[in-house]
Amino acid sequence: MENKKIADEVYDRVQLFHTDSVICGVSAIALRTNAPNILRDEAINEYSVNPDKKGTTSASKCFGSKLWVHSEKAIVANCSAVREWDSNGTVFGFDPRREGHNAGEFGHNDFYPVVIAAAQNNANFSGRDALKGMILLDEIRGRLAEVFSLKTYKIDHVVHGAIASAATYGAMMGATPDQIEHAIGMVVAHYIPWRAIRAGK
Repeated sequence: MENKKIADEVYDRVQLFHTDSVICGVSAIALRTNAPNILRDEAINEYSVNPDKKGTTSASKCFGSKLWVHSEKAIVANCSAVREWDSNGTVFGFDPRREGHNAGEFGHNDFYPVVIAAAQNNANFSGRDALKGMILLDEIRGRLAEVFSLKTYKIDHVVHGAIASAATYGAMMGATPDQIEHAIGMVVAHYIPWRAIRAGK
């Protein structure tokens, strides 16, 4: 998966972002915050996978656990943990060099557990490949943030990350373009959170 066009500085930066996100997530678990620990406990207690049969299903691990669980459950638990403190990296979609790329939507590096889960399901992926997957996820999310302002429509900014996650996970797991398109379609059609949920309304 080596791509000479991606500068080493980009790999270094995404590695820094990933480290930051992991520390945020592990801290949230260690300090027993509510949602991350509920989701983690559910994943471990209800959706564990026999390691001898891991190849029959997509499986990953939750922060601080050696147990294999269904990937989607590990992803939800780990993303929730990373997001809990709201203190990991923030980026804005703005490119003054390109007309129409100044929407200014923001986002966070909350979705790297998606890439880790995909990498844990393919022994051929190296750490460098995982970083490349994170770069892809951030690139998709960032380009969407440049051209479409979710906040203008009172939609939560996590939607761009969800779309990027579906595309990246699908690509890393060998999904077809049609399968990736359908996954993105399901996200957009059924899972749009309004910003009002942050105010408890």
